Amino acid sequence: MTGGVLIDGLQYANWSEKIFRQLREGGVDAIHVTIAYHENFRETVLNFERWNRWFEEYPDLIMKGLWASDIDAARASGRTAVFFGFQNPSPIEDDIGLVEILHTLGARFMQLTYNNQSLLATGCYEQEDTGLTRMGKQVVREMNRVGLVVDMSHSGDRSTIDAAEYSERPIAITHANPYEWSPALRNKKEDVIRAVTSNGGMLGFSVYPHHLKGKSDCTLQSFCEMVARTADQFGVEHLGIGTDLCQDQPDSVVEWMRVGRWSKEIDYGEGSKSDPGFPPMPTWFQDNRDFGNIREGLRSVGMAEHEVAGVMGENWYRFFADNFGPQG
Repeated sequence: MTGGVLIDGLQYANWSEKIFRQLREGGVDAIHVTIAYHENFRETVLNFERWNRWFEEYPDLIMKGLWASDIDAARASGRTAVFFGFQNPSPIEDDIGLVEILHTLGARFMQLTYNNQSLLATGCYEQEDTGLTRMGKQVVREMNRVGLVVDMSHSGDRSTIDAAEYSERPIAITHANPYEWSPALRNKKEDVIRAVTSNGGMLGFSVYPHHLKGKSDCTLQSFCEMVARTADQFGVEHLGIGTDLCQDQPDSVVEWMRVGRWSKEIDYGEGSKSDPGFPPMPTWFQDNRDFGNIREGLRSVGMAEHEVAGVMGENWYRFFADNFGPQG
């Protein structure tokens, strides 16, 4: 693959040697990997431990990422740097002191909610969004202090705007698309994107079909035209890719993602009751070898080469460099 640094802002694949090799074939220099959905602190530590074994087992393919400089090391050695994040604040339980501990272990992103109300903020599936809670404000400040990025991908509108304005450091929506392009509960309205980007934050575009116009039938041209329009509206420097690729995951994992421990019933989330599992990916993005399609698609809709390079990874690289370390 030709071009500059390539970074994916969010994946939750069923990891294997096959996928690690596809990352290399696709020239992916760094990925943000979800290692907790509803896990508590102890269970999350076990997930870190499992990844340590993979780093030992496949040292020629992947390496642990802690800082942006690790992406340089990965590129120089032909590997993919893996950065960790949580899609729910459950790993900190109700203990603000665990924010620093988890950052020390290697966490670099944490969503304040996953669809539901949490101790910190309101999820996008709740009817009433009351914004950041008292604890949420304290946790955001602590995340700012240590260098754990606030991620609002599954949060409600008011909570996301609150977080963008309250946080002393830029925040991220690692995987979502504009609501006006594809009206899904998880996609973000203009005022939400503006609040995040105007405060220096990042939006990562998702290729998860429930977030796409036309779902699995979404065309590459439609997706890339949407990226270009968003760049015109909010500034290309605030945009990246966050595919939300869930490759090789069984449908039971979708149920775990949506249901967790909070319900005894199947929560269909963004799927339909006739198809609660993973939807088919669009033909132009099946796995990590297909990032070149997005790169070429962005070029074909008229984006300049430096804009394409920014969206494909340079913007995330800069964001990582500025926000993973302790507050200056």
